[in-house]
Amino acid sequence: MNDLLNNLNSWAWGPVTIILLVGTGIFLTFLVGGIQVRWFIYAFRLIMGKFDNPDDQGEITHFQALSSALSATIGTGNIAGVGTAIALGGPGALFWMWVTAFFGMALKYGECLLSLKYREIHPDKSVSAGPMYYLEKGLGQKWLGLLFAFFAAVASFGIGNMVQANSVAEPVATYFGVPKIVTGIIIGLLVFAVIIGGIKRIGQVASKLVPIMSVFYIVGSLAVILMNFSGIPAAFMMIFKDAFTGTAATGGFAGAAVLQAIRFGVARGVFSNEAGLGSAPIAHGAAQTNEPVREGLVAMLGPFIDTIVICSMTGLVIILTGAYTSGMTGAGLTAEAFNMGLPVIGGYIVAIGIMFFAFSTAISWSYYGDRAVEYLFGPRLILPYRILYCILLPVGASIQLSLVWTISDITNALMAWPNLIGLIFLSPVILKTTREYFSDPKRVYPFKSS
Repeated sequence: MNDLLNNLNSWAWGPVTIILLVGTGIFLTFLVGGIQVRWFIYAFRLIMGKFDNPDDQGEITHFQALSSALSATIGTGNIAGVGTAIALGGPGALFWMWVTAFFGMALKYGECLLSLKYREIHPDKSVSAGPMYYLEKGLGQKWLGLLFAFFAAVASFGIGNMVQANSVAEPVATYFGVPKIVTGIIIGLLVFAVIIGGIKRIGQVASKLVPIMSVFYIVGSLAVILMNFSGIPAAFMMIFKDAFTGTAATGGFAGAAVLQAIRFGVARGVFSNEAGLGSAPIAHGAAQTNEPVREGLVAMLGPFIDTIVICSMTGLVIILTGAYTSGMTGAGLTAEAFNMGLPVIGGYIVAIGIMFFAFSTAISWSYYGDRAVEYLFGPRLILPYRILYCILLPVGASIQLSLVWTISDITNALMAWPNLIGLIFLSPVILKTTREYFSDPKRVYPFKSS
């Protein structure tokens, strides 16, 4: 069974999926004229609430929507995923993570624009949104919406739940001596206290937690980077050179060909920022705005913050300290790099970072899962889903999860297929909506006179 699932996982995250993800990102980048570059600063102004209208429909602000999506994507991929990419693909893998993030910004723009455009507003003003709604209402293919919702619901129990609880319990047990089951119970209670309030409370918590945890990890990373300041030019030279020539074997590092750098850089980049997987549109669809383009622009900042900023911090620490030649991989490699850069406290930075990142991921993925369950079975199962979600957190914290990792990895990848089909066939809608918005100065700058 393990061999079968591992083979299925290799296929699910194989070249076809990766090419489809990156290829769709490239297609959308050209379709909307490099929007991630031309309207980058404008997107930040939207987050700051420059053009908010309190009368617009929705449940959370632009900033809370972005924070909710980021709390799901900033997770173990930023620590363990980067370590795996560099350990197997060499320093050049970081360059391909940047490439994936750049085109991923266009993916996030398109999928979150569609999510807001086709969302459902209920009589109590609550929102249901995500790929399942634009696959049904926009594309007219409800079976694809049901398929996406099924994969998202299954993935939420794995990648968003038990895997995250285990990621918190491991470092807490190692560095603070707390039994895993105790950590799991505490996480379960804390997560339940947040998610019982729905997306409004998730947005409120995420908007406070994401900036704190991101700044904490970035400051720790910058401390190591600045202590190795003289090596920064050489590190960037190595990243760009090895991306196209491969990396020679050195120390415990077995070396990597160019194809390895591309494969692991792209795969871990996609895994980290989730661009094209269809998860983030569920959160962004609840934003308080009537302009789909605005939320698409806010959403496209996600891959930039997640991969180009935070993953780069991890990658530079690993490369500057030379830890990638140790033969280690994953979170262990990242912890080793921080320990080399900041003896004694370095490992604690990684441990606390993982705790923050994994907890925030568990919160946001619960919302993704309950929207998927609502689409599949109706609102009556939302509360039972949330209770089961929290019960499984202590279970995940205290057991070995290799099988859960594999199954959730497969369903995570399979979410992308119906979503990408929707993006490709609804691309004329994305283009038309984008053109209509930017052709009207009063919509682009509604309060310009102020």
